Amino acid sequence: MEGDGRMEVGLAWLLRAAWIAGTLPILVASIPSSRLSPVHGVLSGFASRGKTRQSSSQKLTVPQSFFSHFYLVAVVWTTILLLATWDYAYKMAPLDSVSLDYSTIASHLTGGSHILSLHKSRSTSAQHRYRVWRPVFLLLLMELHVMRRLYETLYVFNYSSSARMHIFGYLTGLFFYIAAPLSLCTCCAVEVFNFTADQVAEINVEDRDLLSITGSDWWGYVKPITKLGWFEWIGAAIFIWGWVHQCRCHAILGSIRKERTGEYRIPHGDWFELVSSPHYLAEMVIYAGLLVASGGADFTIWLLFVFVVANLGFAAAETQRWYLHKFEDYPRKRRACLPYIY
Repeated sequence: MEGDGRMEVGLAWLLRAAWIAGTLPILVASIPSSRLSPVHGVLSGFASRGKTRQSSSQKLTVPQSFFSHFYLVAVVWTTILLLATWDYAYKMAPLDSVSLDYSTIASHLTGGSHILSLHKSRSTSAQHRYRVWRPVFLLLLMELHVMRRLYETLYVFNYSSSARMHIFGYLTGLFFYIAAPLSLCTCCAVEVFNFTADQVAEINVEDRDLLSITGSDWWGYVKPITKLGWFEWIGAAIFIWGWVHQCRCHAILGSIRKERTGEYRIPHGDWFELVSSPHYLAEMVIYAGLLVASGGADFTIWLLFVFVVANLGFAAAETQRWYLHKFEDYPRKRRACLPYIY
């Protein structure tokens, strides 16, 4: 168990280091100083895509339609994490009684598995049970988000064949959608991995499925989620608020791109009346919801949120400059991504 604890700490700090390393250059590039303009230029070149990409060179670029790769990876990875964590929580951290899953315990005892000895003492702690079920809830919300985004990239947006993005931005996006779901469950990721690995090692294909979540007690899997606290549900409400508005704003952008007039026009409607990049604002709200739903005690999730705000704030500023340069009649009251502020 001590080894698991060290691995959890190591994983958490690895992710934290990654979020800090990604955030600091953005913050430096955002400082309005002529001395830092080269940093800003390099970073904007990496981050620019589509309409905001000024260079006509296709060197080290990929089609912007490759955005779908981000969400395909995210859906697959989040689904794996969600199912594994949910199965572990159901069997080893039940909220509806003080006992563990007796069939699982019996299997471990008769099979000589070491899973029970590793997890039983931690799983019987009420605090630990809630700590395990909270990532299940967060991953459910993340799944809802990335599945919609995959749908939008495939069926809502109509990316121009000439729209490109830098390969660095592409690789950053792939990394983000691997690291972000993992950051939501670092508190129990190592336990879940060990538990799932032992489950796979002991599987009997004649009478057991790899994940019993596919086979039987659906209500037993869902009921503990209804027993989570106010933070989780307030966070979910904030998440849904941002989720709905992002859906609307993406529909507006998608309708502009489908007009095929050859000219981009000023978008109107929903949060576009307040800011130039309301879909970025909505994304910030979505991750703020995840942060609140996490209880706000996980430093890794805080750093994830800060990275999202810094990254999208930087991208929104670039988009704002593009709009002001492109349209003489652009509404001057619109801010970049924070109404009345920025």
